[in-house]
Amino acid sequence: MPPILTTIPITLFSLIMPLLHIEHLEDTVLNGNLSALELLENSSNLTAKIDGSPAIVWGTDPLDNMFFVGTKSVFNKVKIKINHSHEEIDTNHQGNVATILHKCFDNLPFLPGIYQGDFIGFGGNDHYTPNTITYYFDEVIDAEIIIAPHTYYEAKDDLRNAVVKPYQFDLRDTEYTKWVKPHVILSDDRETIINSCNFARQIATLCDFVDVKKATRIKKQLNKCIRNEIELDDLLLDALADDNNCDINVLRLWKLVESIKLEMFDYIDRFDDVDCYIGESMCDHEGYVISNEFGTYKVVNREVFSFFNFTMEKAW
Repeated sequence: MPPILTTIPITLFSLIMPLLHIEHLEDTVLNGNLSALELLENSSNLTAKIDGSPAIVWGTDPLDNMFFVGTKSVFNKVKIKINHSHEEIDTNHQGNVATILHKCFDNLPFLPGIYQGDFIGFGGNDHYTPNTITYYFDEVIDAEIIIAPHTYYEAKDDLRNAVVKPYQFDLRDTEYTKWVKPHVILSDDRETIINSCNFARQIATLCDFVDVKKATRIKKQLNKCIRNEIELDDLLLDALADDNNCDINVLRLWKLVESIKLEMFDYIDRFDDVDCYIGESMCDHEGYVISNEFGTYKVVNREVFSFFNFTMEKAW
């Protein structure tokens, strides 16, 4: 039997970064952070963002070296919910989440380090709708659980000190766990992207950027527009600029970087055995996570997927 875990060499980046919410690429420019442009221009590691739910965290607790499972609440600063047993799962969780964690506790492998992935479903079917997208597989999945792993952490003494590290592992399927990790490639021949990034830098020289607090407020307003299918045209951007007393050029730059991001989808090739649907319409993966020495960001067609994520009822 092949080993469950093998190492994949990664030379694209060796950045160690603090545990953070991964931001949408275009949102980062609001307060003057232009690292997204550097990232788009250079060789990058790309992984598919599988639309599973809930997020599952598991591995070896650095405090006591015991196996644990949980949700992202294992990283809470105050009310930490780490589960080393079925009894702790019942104490910390309820309903469908508890049911999922019980199955994960019995079937996930005990590995060194800390892993995070999205729950796709229980075995016994050939299609699953864990969140917004329905995934169709080539055959019925016999494993007990299906997980899409995407993040690896290391921590000293306490999970609250966890840091994200480059994901460099190939988890092998077992009779208990099916791993879903589509293979995607971002072409290095992206001259039009580079030209667009250079133009964005010119726009940036005209911008009076906002501070982090105001950027957070603007991002919430942009998300509300997407949630309500409101087109982010020039008139709306002007209104947002007036409402936040900010330079309209900042929002124009945001819109430009968003368009560059959408253009990047033309340079992505997929190689996987999973078909994706929203309703009866075939679609791409929800999005991708792009990483190199300039950062780690989400690349999502928000007008499509963020709208459905905000509005569709979640089966889980």
